[in-house]
Amino acid sequence: MEQHIYNLLLAIFIGALSGWGAILFQHILQGTQFAFYQNSHDILTFHGSVSPWKLALLPAVGGLLVGLVVHFGASEAKGHGVPEVMAALALQGGRIRKRVALIKILASAICIGSGGSSGREGPMVQIGSSIGSSVGQLAGVTVMHQRTMVGCGAAAGIAATFNAPIAGVLFALEIIIGDFGLMSFSPVVIASVTATAISRSYWGDLPNFSIPTYEIHTLWEFGIYPLLGVLAAFAAVAFIIVLYKAEDVFEKLPLPEWLKPALGGLLLGLIVLQWPEAFGVGYGTMNMALHSQMTGLMLLSLIFVKIAATSLTLGSGGSGGIFAPSLFIGAMTGGAFGWAAGQLFPGIAPPGAYALVGMGAVVAGTTHAPITAILIIFEMTGDYKIILPMMITCILATIVASALKRDSIYTLKLRRRGIDISGGMEQNILRALKVKRFMTSEVTTVPESMPLIDIILTFKNDNVPYLHVTGKTGQLTGIISFRDIRPLLREDGLHYLVIARDVGTRDLVTVTPSDDIQKAMRIMSARGISQLPVVESSGTGHVVGALRQKDVLMAYDKAIIRRELEDF
Repeated sequence: MEQHIYNLLLAIFIGALSGWGAILFQHILQGTQFAFYQNSHDILTFHGSVSPWKLALLPAVGGLLVGLVVHFGASEAKGHGVPEVMAALALQGGRIRKRVALIKILASAICIGSGGSSGREGPMVQIGSSIGSSVGQLAGVTVMHQRTMVGCGAAAGIAATFNAPIAGVLFALEIIIGDFGLMSFSPVVIASVTATAISRSYWGDLPNFSIPTYEIHTLWEFGIYPLLGVLAAFAAVAFIIVLYKAEDVFEKLPLPEWLKPALGGLLLGLIVLQWPEAFGVGYGTMNMALHSQMTGLMLLSLIFVKIAATSLTLGSGGSGGIFAPSLFIGAMTGGAFGWAAGQLFPGIAPPGAYALVGMGAVVAGTTHAPITAILIIFEMTGDYKIILPMMITCILATIVASALKRDSIYTLKLRRRGIDISGGMEQNILRALKVKRFMTSEVTTVPESMPLIDIILTFKNDNVPYLHVTGKTGQLTGIISFRDIRPLLREDGLHYLVIARDVGTRDLVTVTPSDDIQKAMRIMSARGISQLPVVESSGTGHVVGALRQKDVLMAYDKAIIRRELEDF
């Protein structure tokens, strides 16, 4: 009970710091945009007065600054933030470097303020989680409670950013922690409420979007929304695919990492020249869609424009979140669908109602978190009347998106790095380590035709536990251990009759340099062996080294120690 009360007090402290952190981040973001464009309002209110050269080039300047800040400050600040928090929970027991919060504030403010197409929620989740992690480490809590402290920070970040305390709680429990137990639930709620109270006392208790009151006019209109759920799922999956394809393309470019966000910003600037709606977070454009003030063609085109703009921003190494872009894509998808449905069925709800539902549906499809999506739209708009079609559409979008793409936009980034959040920290550390880093290239090979007497002498002279038997083309065909030849040592008559091909193990199991250590350990354990041959990845079967169990265990111990000392 004393520990629970202590955690609640820490949660209040984390919520307060995260609430003020969100306020600080918003002011820095506004100041950064003013520094770039001499205006801190939505781009739609002033883009006509900005020189085309500025619109085209300033996102590139911002990208260059982001690249330098991330490169010299903290590499974790790159990207959309949430996967980095999930990785810290999976690999490091919730330990996040203390500098991450400040670097993330600066990098994301520059990225979004200069025109980068990304959102504020990812940065604030990472900032809040970093605050929670730092407080937990300073308080000396256990690993289990440290995870809760990170969840408190994530919830507080979402709550303060979107004025959405309930959604903040569900986001932390559903996506970050994955635990709805009372020991986690209570502190997360307290942190979320505290951050919301501070945010509302500063900004006021106003919804993010002011929308007309939408209602379902006829019962049969419920039959239209499932189709929107399916379309939203396809939009969400398209966003995920294009984002990570862009990341792959930029990863392969022969440029320094710190320069790539500048190239992404330059390409983004060319898009903004034609479609200023792609600039920054895009709340102004979303409001227009929610008020049914856009044509069907514009709504449709902006789906693809926003996907491209955000993929260039974040895929090149920019810093920001994917939540706001998902809301934007959803508003355009729903608005375009509503516009088309209105042409076919006059008298149904206006396109703005479908834009509202589409926002939640695409968020649900990208994050695979329908509860969070439903609640955050409700809290951001204050509109309860359209909650029923929202629930239907979000659930269906999640089901279809999960069928099309097993991973969410968050977990896919982790899986691409070899991290499975369903596994423990130890398993993920082993997955992150590759064979090529710890194998030895000092192996002894013998031809298949080598007689037994020479095999015995090789073991004696080289003092090795295994001999690798190779064929005429150099491919591995067998493994000989000293145990295999021990029964033949006293058989003098066999010393020149038996050759390497006749002894040892021909039922081979190998690894390649690109395999992870967890796979190697699993093989060693199943076979009861202490060493594995390493062969070329190309499939030729040529031996390039060996992986010894003692080296694997030493590598694992070093990795654990390194994780523990990262903060010092």
